[in-house]
Amino acid sequence: MEAIPSPIDIKALTHAELERLLVDDLGQAKFRVKQVEQWLWQKGVGSFDEMTNLSKDLRAQLAAACTLQLPTIVTRQCSADGTRKYLVRFADGIAVETVGIPSSDGSRLTVCFSTQAGCAMGCTFCATGWGGFTRNLNAGEMVEQVRLVGSDFERRVTNVVAMGQGEPFANYDASIEALRRINAELGLGIGARHITLSSCGIIGGIEWLAREPEQFTLAISLHSAIQETRDTIMPGVKAHPLPRLRQALNEYGQLTGRRPSLEYALMAGVNDSDEHLRSLVDFCSGMLCHVNLIPLNPIKRDPQADQSYLMEPSARMPEFLRGLEQAGVQVSLRNSRGSDIDGACGQLIQNSRASMRQIVPFFVIPTPL
Repeated sequence: MEAIPSPIDIKALTHAELERLLVDDLGQAKFRVKQVEQWLWQKGVGSFDEMTNLSKDLRAQLAAACTLQLPTIVTRQCSADGTRKYLVRFADGIAVETVGIPSSDGSRLTVCFSTQAGCAMGCTFCATGWGGFTRNLNAGEMVEQVRLVGSDFERRVTNVVAMGQGEPFANYDASIEALRRINAELGLGIGARHITLSSCGIIGGIEWLAREPEQFTLAISLHSAIQETRDTIMPGVKAHPLPRLRQALNEYGQLTGRRPSLEYALMAGVNDSDEHLRSLVDFCSGMLCHVNLIPLNPIKRDPQADQSYLMEPSARMPEFLRGLEQAGVQVSLRNSRGSDIDGACGQLIQNSRASMRQIVPFFVIPTPL
């Protein structure tokens, strides 16, 4: 007996796949693809019955072949500085955290979204890595995080960063598809240069991104330019050594003309020595890049525990800033946002018991373009 095919998550389909479904499988005209995409991404409908410019027969066919379920906001926390942190749950019960960060002057709204539920990279300073990896998100689940935050703020999202939990390059195809939908006119319509993808430094992903036609921005979590230190605090990228990483970033800059950002969270006694500063300067020398110095926020392994995680923020931020500037390296300081709701960099430990999994992102916010 032939197995009955499972319904398709319509938001997980690429543009080409949706076109094949509507045109080849259901015998519809091509203009129906545009109509469906407008309902899905611009209007954010939660059922096929809401797609009122489609015939009842077509709506019934779509409902038989596909699923259409919107994620839900389980919890929302609001910071005194305007930042909002969300626990977003998908149809299968898996939850991720997403952050909305409005600028102080109200001109921008940045959304930090997750590309995976959990993370397998195991960075020692990142709360997400403690919980391990659950599953990849599909492109629709990523885009929905952005759309939900914009809807909650009741304003247009201007900047998007794939800097939540997970390693985007470990879920490359879905992450790039999500960025394209966020950028597309029939998607969220956010300019490519206002969309940033952050990676721990998976070299193949950097090489692939350099050859994509869109002008997305790249950020790399570097955190040390000394191999031994980086291997210790970022064990998931031991197979991607610093010389190869530097070569890939240099080629990325040459191919794209775009300047990757290097994220560097200063940790007392870990990566803040004079030797680490010299190594960082050497790593950046002669390469198109921008260093973001990030204060490390103390975080807890267990939300119920009293003791903070043993890594502490460094007091040497001024020395690193001055040393990089004197060496001619473009550098900026990143201010923490949302620390009063554990929403600052590295603090997003899931305290809600609404989800059975502790899934939390480590994120940084790039300089808006």
